[in-house]
Amino acid sequence: MEKVRAHVFIEGSVQGVFFRANTREEASLLGLTGWVRNCWDGRVEAVFEGEREKVEKVISWCKKGPPGAMVRDVEINWEQVTGEYETFSIEY
Repeated sequence: MEKVRAHVFIEGSVQGVFFRANTREEASLLGLTGWVRNCWDGRVEAVFEGEREKVEKVISWCKKGPPGAMVRDVEINWEQVTGEYETFSIEY
């Protein structure tokens, strides 16, 4: 399976709705590694690494988000896989 890395920015009403915790749960269930964090400008930023199909699945989830979120836009930047993460975590 092809491994990929996606650096994602999620815009909308995405802070204060458990977006990070739910993203970590979704990514972990899919066996992805990386991290998620809140940005100072109100967006949520995440890096996902893993099998292409699973990364695309979590990106699709990010376009909707958890209950209470109102996602306006998802910016996806495909990058080189680094393999630097062992798990998926929330960064502060």
